[in-house]
Amino acid sequence: MTVTIIITFCILLLIAYVFDLTSSKTKIPSVILLLVLGWAVRQLTLLLNIHLPDFSPILPVLGTVGLILIVLEGSLELELNKSKFGLIKKSFLGASIPMITLAFLLAFAFRYFGHFGLKDSLTNAIPFCIISSAIAIPSVRNLSSQNKEFVIYESSLSDILGVLIFNFLALNSTIDGHSIGHFALQLLIITIVSFIATIGLSFLLNKIDHHIKFVPIILLVLLIYAVSKIYHLPGLIFILIFGLAIGNLDELKRFKWIEKFNPNELNKEVGKFKELTIEGAFLVRALFFLLFGYLIETTEVLNTDTFLWALGIVISIFILRAVQLKLLKLPLQPLLFVAPRGLITILLFLSIDPTQTISFVNKSLIIQVIILTALVMMIGLMTNKSQRQ
Repeated sequence: MTVTIIITFCILLLIAYVFDLTSSKTKIPSVILLLVLGWAVRQLTLLLNIHLPDFSPILPVLGTVGLILIVLEGSLELELNKSKFGLIKKSFLGASIPMITLAFLLAFAFRYFGHFGLKDSLTNAIPFCIISSAIAIPSVRNLSSQNKEFVIYESSLSDILGVLIFNFLALNSTIDGHSIGHFALQLLIITIVSFIATIGLSFLLNKIDHHIKFVPIILLVLLIYAVSKIYHLPGLIFILIFGLAIGNLDELKRFKWIEKFNPNELNKEVGKFKELTIEGAFLVRALFFLLFGYLIETTEVLNTDTFLWALGIVISIFILRAVQLKLLKLPLQPLLFVAPRGLITILLFLSIDPTQTISFVNKSLIIQVIILTALVMMIGLMTNKSQRQ
């Protein structure tokens, strides 16, 4: 039985690798293929009457690790210099304004049709408002460098801002001046911790001469994130700061203290670390979506009770995105279509406290919105005629 499971996992991950290799050519997001593959495995186990353990408790763990590695991967690829400030500003506005607007639109819809409280309605609306970097970043490899950079910044910031807003709403029973002040203090603390931890991890990355050096660094990154979550600190800010700092050492050379880290040698180690992070992110992301696909029930995908809600949410997403791109003077094609929902939407949905759930938001609605936004992105990228630059 053990050997069979190993063989099965190896075959599934190799198929996932083929999906990843061919996605830039076929323009089909690998997440759709992974979900279908996971669902097909489930149907096969039912057909052959194979009994497997309940994998659902593993999903949040895989999702959290995947989110960390994906944001780290994205931040390592970003250039941070004066020429990029305009792009960063547009990315921040693109990530924040449509998210907040859509959150309130959905919250008021939930209140109007279901008479739910505004705070609970907002908490349940936020997961639908976040662009999934886990899907968006791998899907734009074939776009021009400018469009690709915008998507990386926008989706990473969307993840971070979405988690910040969600935690603020979910963890505070009342929203008042005290809760806002406490939230501001949390941001200050995690920023200070991030700078200290980044300096420490960079020092270790440079000084460890053991043949195993990158795995301990990644484990420390995961540990710092996990500890920050215990104290309800926004740990993704640490991931972003760490990735941007070590990925932009050349921009930091003008500071004298950076010479203590021997930046030329450290740059070589960062290159190797980046390669490991990319491969780790692929592995965890593939496992997450395979497992999520495996746990999908056919009735949940075909649930007609939630389909109109899903369609309304998806239409709202792309109308707001069109307005956003027009206001920011960015090209509609192909950026309009790159607004998928995915890993972070699932994670936040799973973390909603049972006392805060509302009947309109269930697994069927989450799955349908994820699939519809991925299909829209697939069609948009397939019809995109611009070439990579």
